[in-house]
Amino acid sequence: MSSAHSAHLGRVLCIITGASRGFGRTVAREVSGLVKPGSVLVLAARSGDDLRSLQAELTESEAGRAGLRVESVVADMAQMEGIEKVVRSSEEAFSEHIDHLILVNNAASLGDVSRSVKTFTDMAEVDSYLSLNVSSSMCLTARVLQSFPQRPGLRRTIVNVTSLCALQPFRSWVLYCTGKAAREMMFRVLAEEEPDLRVLNYSPGPLDTAMQVEARTRTADDSIRKSFVDMFDQGQLLTCEASCAKLMKLLLEDNYTSGAHIDVYDV
Repeated sequence: MSSAHSAHLGRVLCIITGASRGFGRTVAREVSGLVKPGSVLVLAARSGDDLRSLQAELTESEAGRAGLRVESVVADMAQMEGIEKVVRSSEEAFSEHIDHLILVNNAASLGDVSRSVKTFTDMAEVDSYLSLNVSSSMCLTARVLQSFPQRPGLRRTIVNVTSLCALQPFRSWVLYCTGKAAREMMFRVLAEEEPDLRVLNYSPGPLDTAMQVEARTRTADDSIRKSFVDMFDQGQLLTCEASCAKLMKLLLEDNYTSGAHIDVYDV
């Protein structure tokens, strides 16, 4: 825990999953402006074109010109092969000058919100959802911690992008709620097991992203769908930039309880 607020995150190796669009893309941009020269961003996503455009943007930015290195890894995080690609790229990018490792587990999907619990009889369908939304973040986190063990002079921070749905049931959102709840508990256990780690479950709030469009158009439950439509109509959705600024504030101040669930509206 920091004794004083810092103006930067250090000389960082920052791994971000789901970095090609939405909140993950914004995290990459914000982190790039808060790191020391010699830092490295490892950006992972399935969309190669979007990822490479972000890599080019950051490489040509002021931070890039000052020495920020940006690596893009096109990978399916639901497959062990994708996880290993991210880990290998991170290992190759690491140097003894890095003083802060940050892993942002952002990759996730909404799942089919047009159905109720009693329609999910296909175990393979459920397993496929959980592979991307739960198993991948556990296995990636474990592999990263193995590759970068505790040592003097190295801070390690694990961020899980969570949701109100980890705490509260939403009708017709069984896959998403289940995945977020399981994932958040995983990181709470990690915080208990690894007291040297800084673990943050950050809930970014209702963001104006493609996922919100899906929520407004495909949610089966009328009242849940109407709540999302109303938020959009009343201008209550948050920009990724506004929410990400709160996440950066938490990381810079570094005085949260490790493993805690912190909502954007609490910051």
